[in-house]
Amino acid sequence: MSRHAQLRDHDVNPCLVETDASNKCMDDNNYNKDKCTAYFLKYRNCRRFWHAVMMQRRRNGVKPEMPSAEERKKMLESMGKPY
Repeated sequence: MSRHAQLRDHDVNPCLVETDASNKCMDDNNYNKDKCTAYFLKYRNCRRFWHAVMMQRRRNGVKPEMPSAEERKKMLESMGKPY
């Protein structure tokens, strides 16, 4: 699987929705970054949150280190969207 295909996989990229929203905002606003700041912050917060989850699972010896898309969905439903 190519790197691009991996990044489009919900099991690999937990922030795919935020990535797509940021890209769409940039397209819609003629690549004016100032108009997309809120989308960038959501993406950054998403990446930080899931990175922290991955690191904690790694420290605890849990495999796989990144929860599957289905497992992430259940986690978010139980805690509300933290980002």
